[in-house]
Amino acid sequence: MEVAAVDRHASEEGARLHKVGRVFRRMSRVYSPREERHLGGHLGAVVAFGAYTVAWGAVVAKRKTKLPERPNTQDLLLTATAVFRLSRLLSKGSVTSPLRAPFTHYESATGPAEVSESPRGGSLRSTVGELATCPFCLSVWLATTFAGAQLLWPRATRTVTGGLTALAVADTMQLGYDCLLQKNAE
Repeated sequence: MEVAAVDRHASEEGARLHKVGRVFRRMSRVYSPREERHLGGHLGAVVAFGAYTVAWGAVVAKRKTKLPERPNTQDLLLTATAVFRLSRLLSKGSVTSPLRAPFTHYESATGPAEVSESPRGGSLRSTVGELATCPFCLSVWLATTFAGAQLLWPRATRTVTGGLTALAVADTMQLGYDCLLQKNAE
């Protein structure tokens, strides 16, 4: 008797999920009739990001870490610069292309040590490809990571963000130097 009730409940639950999936696919077609948009994958990314943020919050709460009244200006500048540099490195860097390769297609070199790639595959793979090639998208995840890390391990996080900031400044100097050389050659 109990097995039959469990089977019936599972069957009803499966029917509801199937109906929700059908509605979601229809909404996706109406949302973007001329091109395929992977709204299911994007919804999954939003849910994953929410879970990631909640996990950081849970660890901070469990540790009873006191939240600062406001961000320290120096930490804010280091973190912003570090997020910028790391998001560019992860999403566009030629050296990090092996990390993105399962989810992307190479298109072209776009600048010093950077490449252009496009997402490939089905809904999940394409969504990961979009996230992996978008420095703006990665910035949200990285800012959350650094904010949580700053609360739990402030000294180590300042060391990492300081190193990434130094890299960003060095890159700016390299590009500036190259521009000066090109201008002098003209």
